[in-house]
Amino acid sequence: MKKMTTADHARFQSGAQAYAEYLKKPEGRLRLDLAFANLQEFLPRSKDLLSALDVGGGTGATAGRLTRFGFNVTILDSSRDMLQIADRVLSAVSGSEKIALKYGSAAQLANLFPEGSFDLVLCHNVLEFVDDPDAVLRGVASLVRGSSAVLSVLVRNRAGEVLKAAVNEGDLESAERGLDAEWGYESLYGGRVRLFTPDEIRAMLKRAQLEVIAERGVRVLSDYLPAKVSREADYERIFELERKLGQRPEFAAVARYTHYLARHSAEVSEDGT
Repeated sequence: MKKMTTADHARFQSGAQAYAEYLKKPEGRLRLDLAFANLQEFLPRSKDLLSALDVGGGTGATAGRLTRFGFNVTILDSSRDMLQIADRVLSAVSGSEKIALKYGSAAQLANLFPEGSFDLVLCHNVLEFVDDPDAVLRGVASLVRGSSAVLSVLVRNRAGEVLKAAVNEGDLESAERGLDAEWGYESLYGGRVRLFTPDEIRAMLKRAQLEVIAERGVRVLSDYLPAKVSREADYERIFELERKLGQRPEFAAVARYTHYLARHSAEVSEDGT
């Protein structure tokens, strides 16, 4: 498996503001809102205060939401610029006292936190940008504790990249090459992004001794809507349709992203709870 280059890693240090702006656009909001809606269905419940870790949590958009569900949240990110934006934005919102910011890399998890430290761990759009996704996923899995603890993984879906190349760009050659491509192009930061198939992620989760309890597609067709559909005015209708499509395997298979909710295999009961 090829590794990321120095240039690949450096782009995140200067792309924090671009990422913050992206999350304000319909496509960024939709990715965030759909993933969080999926996550809400499986959030651990407890009368005690729960702890969550957002690996690669960036500007803190998800962390702020989690505090409203009774979580203390640690945001881990390798970009100081991202963390500065998170600090500035979150300090002005209710629940900011429940959020801690930590500078560090996903590859360093074993050195940053004790095993079994969190009731919920998010790893959203991180595996695409690390040298060893398997190792990072195992490290993330080691931090999940308890029978109701949940790991949330969001990754770029290879099939979605193929469809985008054909439909949005009309590039049939790129679409054909993408059928077996390990890497795609990241338009926000520039440079390469690792692509995954569902079989690859399921196998990685299994090797990390995790069992999938839900698998959803994120952004199935919103990238291909004609101009007459307003991404802003029709946002709620698009969101509701995407929620329905993402829960159906035949549509989720070609989504831009795939979302996995998982628990430790030995702690998943026969009814999936």
